[in-house]
Amino acid sequence: MKQFLFYLGLFYCLGLNAQTLLPLPVQQQIGNGTFAVDRHYKIVSNLKGKDSKYIKEQVAMLMGTPKQTTQAQPKGVIVLRLTQGAFRAEGYKLNVGLDTIRIEASTASGIFYAIQTLRQMEQQKHIPCTEITDSPRFAHRGFMLDTSRHFWSKDFIKKQIDALAYFKLNTLHLHLTDCEGWRMQIKKYPQLTDGAAYRTQCSRDQWIDEGRKFCKKDTPGAYGGYYTQKDLKEIVAYARSRYINIVPEIEMPGHSYEVMQVFKDLSCTGQGDGFDLCVGNGHTFKFLTDILQEVMRVFPSKVIHIGGDESTMRYWKKCPKCIGLYNRMNMNDTAQIQGYLISRIDSFLTAHGRRMIGWDEILDGTTLSPQTLVMSWRGEKGGIKASKMGHHVVVCPSKYYYLDHYQDKPETQPKALGGYSPLEKVYSYDPIPAELKGSNVEKYIDGIQGNLWAEYIETPSHVEYMMYPRLLAIAETAWGTKSSYTDFRKRVLHIESYLRSKGYNCFDINHETNTYKAEITK
Repeated sequence: MKQFLFYLGLFYCLGLNAQTLLPLPVQQQIGNGTFAVDRHYKIVSNLKGKDSKYIKEQVAMLMGTPKQTTQAQPKGVIVLRLTQGAFRAEGYKLNVGLDTIRIEASTASGIFYAIQTLRQMEQQKHIPCTEITDSPRFAHRGFMLDTSRHFWSKDFIKKQIDALAYFKLNTLHLHLTDCEGWRMQIKKYPQLTDGAAYRTQCSRDQWIDEGRKFCKKDTPGAYGGYYTQKDLKEIVAYARSRYINIVPEIEMPGHSYEVMQVFKDLSCTGQGDGFDLCVGNGHTFKFLTDILQEVMRVFPSKVIHIGGDESTMRYWKKCPKCIGLYNRMNMNDTAQIQGYLISRIDSFLTAHGRRMIGWDEILDGTTLSPQTLVMSWRGEKGGIKASKMGHHVVVCPSKYYYLDHYQDKPETQPKALGGYSPLEKVYSYDPIPAELKGSNVEKYIDGIQGNLWAEYIETPSHVEYMMYPRLLAIAETAWGTKSSYTDFRKRVLHIESYLRSKGYNCFDINHETNTYKAEITK
């Protein structure tokens, strides 16, 4: 009787598999029977080098480590085959039979994603026989983590990389510098982490109220931290093994208060006033390119983020050095002072074989090189403008994809920066602006990204609470296989249980007040 109930439960669970995949595959056909994962198996593969190592590690997570045996034939065979040009980048074909799993792809990342699909389908050591053909809609499927406002450990970042990979996201954007703290070791300028990685209060508001003071690491009550270059290389390698690219961000010229508290001569007043670096000071460009040289040695990413947003321009208007630059270059708008720096940084990165990406303000006051990418966060206008200019775009409008916004009634939630972006709102957004649909510039929309700013997020558990499950809506939108919201929500309920079993702290959508429809019908 117990055995009968076990198989009854097993086949019920397996029947749910098609409804629990996230993101959904493009095409799936469920067959009869199951492949048992708790058996001796062998891998037949044409993967080589590090890719072979990475993929075998993923297979072992699913199947366990292959056991030594004297049997002539193993009971299970896993075939991993790279077939050049047969599939779209990151796409794959998966066939699960009773004794054989066959995966074909044109890239190792495609094989990796097929294994994530298998991991999601596995229930009670069984995977239903199935055939799947799958590929993503967008090349950039990302998440940004703010490490400046609050510092997160290396192990915590690795934990999030595991989740991103599981849901087929391929980009982690690390916001490493901002007014509240400098988080990357720079060997040429050790003063940055010595003097701006630790502050006197954890609470950002309290820190601001008490004068925005930094302190030494050994100061009683010091709060903060930074990543050594060795730490960051370890994170990069860990992400690479999960086919995730780490995009580093060094803010410039705005959001640079912390820099000017260490190097006051880089401010317009020479006293560290304001938030914007002095663009008219020739040492500023030298300082920034020195830093970018070290960034490029640590991060192999072809894309380097330089910020470029929210410069106040307050001191530029009365700074003799910036006024001198303004006059020499025959400028007619203060925004061109920022544009001058952005253009030079763009040329510098291009000369070093990298591509610049920045927030959509980088479109103002200058002409960018054709290969520059734009991250469109202020609604859709920046993305539309950039794509019409021939620039590739990552869509991340704050109204929908800023995960620091409230996800339920504010009075029921921890303090947030503002906004209201519940799960259904995030899932409902179509990242292709109506104006671009079907046009010859729609192709410039490279993908989407969820951003988590950490002004009011002080603990790792709070980070996860704001990430999950809303990041799942972004993951499925990025893959391009959205269902009805009702179906998606059912799958999220299942996935949330899985995430909790792995130690992630999710917002419980069972307890949401579900006011979004009421909001949009007002």
